[in-house]
Amino acid sequence: MNEFGVNLPTTDGQMECFIVQPDGGQPAPPVIIYMDVLGIREELFDFARRLASQGYFAILPDMFYRAGKIRFDPATDGIEKMFDVGRALTVDMVMTDTEAMLDYLKGNDDVGNKIGCMGYCMSGQFVVAAAGNFPDEFGAAASLYGTRIVTDSPYSPHLLADKIQAEVYLGWASEDPFVEANVIPDLSKAFDDNGVKYTSVTHPDTQHGYSFPQRPIYDETASEQDWTAIFSMFERQLKQ
Repeated sequence: MNEFGVNLPTTDGQMECFIVQPDGGQPAPPVIIYMDVLGIREELFDFARRLASQGYFAILPDMFYRAGKIRFDPATDGIEKMFDVGRALTVDMVMTDTEAMLDYLKGNDDVGNKIGCMGYCMSGQFVVAAAGNFPDEFGAAASLYGTRIVTDSPYSPHLLADKIQAEVYLGWASEDPFVEANVIPDLSKAFDDNGVKYTSVTHPDTQHGYSFPQRPIYDETASEQDWTAIFSMFERQLKQ
């Protein structure tokens, strides 16, 4: 595998991206990884490597670039500091960033035409919004314990369900104070009403953040079930 970085120009500056290209020398389906609120770190690099090991061109953007090169240490940085940076990031900002990544991918001979995306925590909203705003580009999208997907705003991401053409995978924690009780049924109804092909799984006895191996709440069983389902979806939608 080949690992490298690129700086992509956006309307707000230069967005640093970590990329892992699979072996094989053939065009590979690209997958964008939208990070969680803890930001860029080795765990996410490892996720990109895992995608590449299965034949995907993984691109991981540093979505906090507008605030500088932000790196959090959960052991020393207060959770409010992380949330403050995360709250400043809007769907419109990330859609601008997504457009920059799509432009980069379209001009890259190393990637295929069908694009996937996956996101954690705060990026659940961005995954659904990306699938809705760029329906011709995204063939598959995965959200893991995603937040702010369903809100009272007239611009709530779930209201884009009528635009989504991608297959969607939704993984949820059974105990999650960041996902209100109405979110899963409201999102499921929006998808059902608009014919979105999707799978929604709530993992028993799990907490928000269960996907990350270096966190004390990591749940290997739930995480691996997600990976298996996501790779199966990517195989169907991006490689066929």
